[in-house]
Amino acid sequence: MIPVKDIRNIAIIAHVDHGKTTLVDGMLKQSGIFRENQVVEERVMDSNDLERERGITILAKNTSVNYKGIKINIVDTPGHSDFGGEVERVLKMVDGVLLLVDAAEGPMPQTRFVLRKALELNLVPVVVVNKIDRPDARINEVVDEVYELFFELGASDEQLEFPVVYAIARQGVATMDPDEPGKDLQPLFETIINHFPAPQGDPDAPLQMLVNNTEYDSYIGRIAVGRIYQGTIAGGQQVAVIDHDGNIKNYRIGRVYTFEGLERVEVPSAACGEIVVVSGLDDIKIGETIADKDNPVALPAITVDEPTLEMTFMVNDSPFAGQEGEHLTSRKLRARLYKEMEKNVSLRVQDTDSPDMFKVAGRGELHLSILIETMRREGFELQVSKPEVIYKRENGQLMEPMELLLVDIPEDKMGPVMEILGSRKGEMINMGPNGPGQLRLEFKVPARGLIGFRSQLLTETRGHAVMNHTFLGYEPFKGEIKRRYQGVLIAFESGEATFYGLNSVQDRGTLFITPGTKVYEGMVVGEHVREQDIEVNVCKKKQLTNHRASTAEATVKLEEPRIMSLEESLEYLNDDELLEVTPKSLRIRKKILDKHERSKAKKVANVS
Repeated sequence: MIPVKDIRNIAIIAHVDHGKTTLVDGMLKQSGIFRENQVVEERVMDSNDLERERGITILAKNTSVNYKGIKINIVDTPGHSDFGGEVERVLKMVDGVLLLVDAAEGPMPQTRFVLRKALELNLVPVVVVNKIDRPDARINEVVDEVYELFFELGASDEQLEFPVVYAIARQGVATMDPDEPGKDLQPLFETIINHFPAPQGDPDAPLQMLVNNTEYDSYIGRIAVGRIYQGTIAGGQQVAVIDHDGNIKNYRIGRVYTFEGLERVEVPSAACGEIVVVSGLDDIKIGETIADKDNPVALPAITVDEPTLEMTFMVNDSPFAGQEGEHLTSRKLRARLYKEMEKNVSLRVQDTDSPDMFKVAGRGELHLSILIETMRREGFELQVSKPEVIYKRENGQLMEPMELLLVDIPEDKMGPVMEILGSRKGEMINMGPNGPGQLRLEFKVPARGLIGFRSQLLTETRGHAVMNHTFLGYEPFKGEIKRRYQGVLIAFESGEATFYGLNSVQDRGTLFITPGTKVYEGMVVGEHVREQDIEVNVCKKKQLTNHRASTAEATVKLEEPRIMSLEESLEYLNDDELLEVTPKSLRIRKKILDKHERSKAKKVANVS
């Protein structure tokens, strides 16, 4: 194996919001890929609309910079635990990782997850302590916590010899000594060049390239992104593609591209060690090997952790179906879900006995809600069921997924928060101060206990809480957890909600709609103050009379309705409810819309 001395392949990994994408911004700007007068957006790597709106990275992305004649291929990865599959698949492309840790927050749940994956692949680490300018920075303590985390995760002696770089990514500066202010990112670039190994491979050996990502380009069709482990690939070359079952198909490579900054640049050929994009492979999938036509040898397939949460996606059959969306049929819904599974390696899609219903499993609520939000923006109408955790059976015992939960809260909210988590079968494993008047609580809690927890936590702490969690593993079933303590207000008839109708029922609970909203029988229009569901007539109109309205009646105001986001709506759902999703609306509804049929079904359920 021959080192390719002029290339370094690295990934930037961290917990969400610790500054990965901002650091990549700084590296791109200081490498000179932008013109002097070029306007460059912040977080330029977050090119997806949802990423910009939410301020998080959802998809792993490739870029590269040149420093002193050496090309540094960089993969920017997501920080949220629900997108861990993105991290797992791209780590196979690189030889080392930059582990970013916030100088105040220290290692968080996702830090543990991404570092564990990197160490298991025997990747070389460099630690970057970011945001050292924060007033509450704990630089030395955080470095000690990072060392402890490496020990806990079983790092080798070589991996424990990691250098530490101190950075302020937003200002584009780094230093090897936190007491000496940095001027630019040169110390970071030098550390990357000197500490990370050059990729190894034989350019004259038979071709082997692992496909780590697939995309669709409107000009050149389906493209595959991956790293060449040995050999050379060129435009027009005949190759063999080996799928997950070992089947081999022959193809001709269309074009070959490499990454130069944010652009894909066409090249005649590329050799081992390089990360490339190739076209001409129409049905290529993630994890498949592009190999030599005469000597095809597969590389180890990409494996990711299994999904922990599933939902049922189904065709929209509500009375308002087809009024707001373009794609309504089960055929289009099925095709879209299976297309998503090709590039979203953590997603699982399964047909059911009904042609209109599909089981979709993912890493968490955010993972699935991003898919739903993307589909509704594409013009799809669909209905989804309540998220359910995926259980397993081991030696006849029911096992359920567990999460490691970190909660930062004001000290005076400790009692209520512990009570909430206790009712959700949470087990506290650590507690400590987190700044003046703040506490950090660490819990082990069933994944199903976190469904709906975020909104309850923010309500209880009046928005002064931060929670983070990551998958721990499977443990024996912890017992029943009550999901919702209030019933709902259900529309009695179809029509348009009136001010008079809403005013007459608002003392029975919290409304979800405003006057003028179109409703149908069986649609959920609010939350009841009591445990049971009740039907209400929000379309009721006031009878016209000759009497002038009293001053008190004229000044009546409706209370502000509770308008829920997609994630909040999913968390709110009960077993007998669905969420109707269209490009313009989110409507919670009962599975059985007719009140008489609903009553019959309830009686049958009680008898059985």
